[in-house]
Amino acid sequence: MSHLYLDESLDLAGASAGELVRLTGDEARHAVTVSRVRVGEQLSVGNGRGSLAAATVVETAPRELVLELGAVVTTPAPSPRITLVQALAKGDRDELAVQAATELGVDAIVPWSASRSVSRWDGPKAEKGRARWASIVREATKQSIRPWMPEVAPLMATAGLARLLDGVRVLLLEPTATTPLTGIRTDGDGDGDARDLALVVGPEGGIAPAEIERLVAAGAETVRLGDSVLRTSTAGPAAIAVLNARLGRW
Repeated sequence: MSHLYLDESLDLAGASAGELVRLTGDEARHAVTVSRVRVGEQLSVGNGRGSLAAATVVETAPRELVLELGAVVTTPAPSPRITLVQALAKGDRDELAVQAATELGVDAIVPWSASRSVSRWDGPKAEKGRARWASIVREATKQSIRPWMPEVAPLMATAGLARLLDGVRVLLLEPTATTPLTGIRTDGDGDGDARDLALVVGPEGGIAPAEIERLVAAGAETVRLGDSVLRTSTAGPAAIAVLNARLGRW
């Protein structure tokens, strides 16, 4: 199970051991030409929608693998869900956050064009940037052998966040907040809030006061991570780790 190959078209939830499935396209090409997978080798295959299966290679072609399935395991979607609203940041700091958040089990990611974001996805860059993040998410899902692949939403401005996150418990990571993230009550406490969660992480300069005011007015809560100030690439993954423990995921 050290190598995971993803094919979102596979209906693994209804498959059984001994069944043959075909892995095609770029995943098969990478397996054959880069990883040098050969007949008889074992690997794992998933569809990014909760199902993972052990498989044995029975045929290879330049862009196709025929696999015999072993055990198929289907994992229910986590509940409550955790969404990371990650502000665009300069360099690769936002991408580092996306990669680590995926490995740590985030369920969805929303790119956020915050007022203090230095990086901008203007015009055609918006879809190009989203596709770049989706590629990072896909590779991190494979690396961590996750049954569920997080969704990457289109770029959002602050005005759209309140509508997008309606009905979700929104937590703004803000170093000056009085409530620590470890102090909130969640569904993991047995009698806490059972709503899906969204973590909002600002860019290098933090979340602007006007944005905090707007989001708090829409129902968001400000929380902090300890006494230090973390980079935008670190804050989201650190918060996800805390929530994983609080919700009983770990």
